[in-house]
Amino acid sequence: MSEAERAGFWGFLRPDGRAGARNHLLVVPTVVCASVVCERIAAVVPNAVALPHQAGCGQLGPDMHTTHETLAAYCEHPNVGAVLVVALGCEQVIGQRLLERARQAGKPAEMLSIQSEGGTLRTIARGTHLAAQFASRLAAEPRSWCDVSHLVLSLKCGGSDYTSGLASNPVLGRVADRLVALGGSTVLGEVAEIMGAEHLLAARASRPEAAAQLIRIVDRVEAEAMALGLDIRGTQPSPGNIRGGLTTIEEKSLGATHKGGERSALEDVVPYAGRIERPGLTVMDTPGLDVESVTGMVGGGAQVVVFTTGLGTPTGNPVAPVIKITANARTARLMSDNLDLDVSGVVDDSETLDAAADRLFAQVLDVASGTLTAAEVLGHREFAIYRRNPTI
Repeated sequence: MSEAERAGFWGFLRPDGRAGARNHLLVVPTVVCASVVCERIAAVVPNAVALPHQAGCGQLGPDMHTTHETLAAYCEHPNVGAVLVVALGCEQVIGQRLLERARQAGKPAEMLSIQSEGGTLRTIARGTHLAAQFASRLAAEPRSWCDVSHLVLSLKCGGSDYTSGLASNPVLGRVADRLVALGGSTVLGEVAEIMGAEHLLAARASRPEAAAQLIRIVDRVEAEAMALGLDIRGTQPSPGNIRGGLTTIEEKSLGATHKGGERSALEDVVPYAGRIERPGLTVMDTPGLDVESVTGMVGGGAQVVVFTTGLGTPTGNPVAPVIKITANARTARLMSDNLDLDVSGVVDDSETLDAAADRLFAQVLDVASGTLTAAEVLGHREFAIYRRNPTI
């Protein structure tokens, strides 16, 4: 049997045609004022996750649009089986619209308003009752076999060092190429960490429009930094990257873009949290900040994240499992609680890139089928929406 014939995972087929790796009940605050209520509800209901955030009101147009679309994207996400929206009642984000987006994706969904319910305690009591009903229904839903072409894999690096570009990112790149060859999708973010290598990705574009859009967003990010009096090519890499052996943004970017593989064509460029619709490699317009970047790529539809790290990082995501891998043997020892895969053998020449990629690909499918990652076991559910404008 060929790899194409046997590759797949045990997931949850959704009414909109996508497949989930998890079956979460999502408790969504429309605004920061509702975040604590959502956290209290999710804390007492099995398999419920909250999306506490600092936005939802007092935002200018573009930021308000990004906040709404990110929250709506999570309501529609294939790893989400049901949705409870909790509004305050006077904010900019309109809870009813989030409710409608969840229902349009075929998910059971309800909404509460803290002001209408009569305050924090009444809303928690009512919300817990509704959430428990959803959770009971979700617990009875079985997994089914899903073709690997349903999978959207987020490609992320953070706390990078010299081993990232030499080993862990190329290992992930081989997995990305394999997934795309089987009909799946990958998404690469962190525009500032594409800078200096954007021409290499643009040369792989299947359409002139995709190449042009990639160059435009890289130019925009650099122009925004220059407008603040900063030379982003002179301020990157970060202090941690420098301590880890990286010297220039170009060097960092050449290592980072290895995550996108070598053979996969660049099929699309999408805005932050924009839906990933084309099989193949997509670039998303995200910042380099780890949590904001992962939040956006998962919003785009990624069911699983692979996060390479040289120095080590603990962060996760509320709805998508985050697989952490390192090629730094010291980090593998010191941060073993936070890591899922050690590929340091590539650096000391005891393992080939292809052998390490075989292990990572198998782990991606295992995690998509329900195996918990270290970040999930430790309860890391970091979530932050990209903000570019001042609050008013």
